[in-house]
Amino acid sequence: MILEHAEFHIHPGKQAEFEAAVKLGVETIISKTPGFIAYQLQHSVEQPETYFLFIRWETLEAHVVGFRESPAFPAWRAVVGPFFASAPNVMHLREAHSTF
Repeated sequence: MILEHAEFHIHPGKQAEFEAAVKLGVETIISKTPGFIAYQLQHSVEQPETYFLFIRWETLEAHVVGFRESPAFPAWRAVVGPFFASAPNVMHLREAHSTF
């Protein structure tokens, strides 16, 4: 399993709209991609314009090929992109240890 970690900085005052857009985009677009497992959106307490999106994928290829190279990716960006104050930072994680 791979955990995608995306950090978003959005325009001030758009938190509720962004959260709704992410929910809509994940549930209607990303979740339809083969290899998608689950997602979680976290909101920074100290930096109210910062969000972290975690998506569990079966494999790295499910995300970088199956989703990012498909028509679903521009559809996703059309839903959430207008809220971005800067380009998202995305990385992929593999669990090393956990009690979580």
